[in-house]
Amino acid sequence: MKGSVGELGEFGLIRELTSRITSAPAVRLGPGDDAAVVAAPDRRVVATTDVLVEGRHFRRDWSTAYDVGRKAAAQNLADIAAMGAVPTAVLLGLAVPAELPATWPIELMDGIRDESEAAGAGVAGGDVVRGESVTVSITALGDLRGREPVTRSGARTGDIVAVTGWLGWSAAGFAVLSRGFRSPRAFVEAHRRPEPPYAAGPAGAALGATAMTDVSDGLVADLGHIARASKVRIDIRSAALDVPAQMSDIGQAVGVDPLHWVLTGGEDHAIVATFPPETKLPARWRVIGEVLPTRLRGGPGGPAALPRVTVDGAVWDKAGGWEHFAAPEGGDRR
Repeated sequence: MKGSVGELGEFGLIRELTSRITSAPAVRLGPGDDAAVVAAPDRRVVATTDVLVEGRHFRRDWSTAYDVGRKAAAQNLADIAAMGAVPTAVLLGLAVPAELPATWPIELMDGIRDESEAAGAGVAGGDVVRGESVTVSITALGDLRGREPVTRSGARTGDIVAVTGWLGWSAAGFAVLSRGFRSPRAFVEAHRRPEPPYAAGPAGAALGATAMTDVSDGLVADLGHIARASKVRIDIRSAALDVPAQMSDIGQAVGVDPLHWVLTGGEDHAIVATFPPETKLPARWRVIGEVLPTRLRGGPGGPAALPRVTVDGAVWDKAGGWEHFAAPEGGDRR
């Protein structure tokens, strides 16, 4: 399609976007009315939303519109899975400049649709407005199918910590792209299009997970969320973490310890959970640590809680992990 978004017009753009949407079982009434209708068999709806801003969370010279669509959908659908729920639907909020080529939002929608389908969900609708830069907002919905949600606050002393999915791949891919390269391709693609293990969330819930989250901000940071919510300590065993040989090669080339990416790199959206120690986990889950009681230590200011997350028993004091308002301005989320 030739021309810009402005030339296509709001309603022309909406027609083009909605024409890309396929049906999904949970979406009973899709785009075209004042609101969508999404089935909620459990009578509870799991909901999450996230915003991606051009120049902050993605760069158009690094990622195609299709890549951005898949990434935007993935990071929200992973949150649904991390609650132990099954994704059902997504809604899109989109702001774009009038001069943006009309093909860009159309390819974005293709990415959102395909990632939603991969998770078993459908696109239920959304809204488009004019903006100074591209902003993509996704709201994802999910169904618990009769189970209780798996929150961050249920980890108990003695639980094991296990993860499924990739760790550090997106961060390694970002390091490659930052230096003007486009290979190794597997790591670059992991940064552009994360592949969350969606089925692992509900499966983890069925296995008895006591706490669960997806790794969006970094393993240490996200386990820190569980530790604080559960009022426990978590110790990670570095020897149990998978550091692929090719990631080590990238680290050597750029002067970074690849373990740093595995521990603090986010946006892979692996699923990490705590389980009772007697749980028999399938091979896809890798046990990487344990939950310990919180102990107090003395100091000049009186007793203070020991660090919530340690690596091999020691504080991980190297920088890393994502926090929006503490991060420097830059061209990408990481």
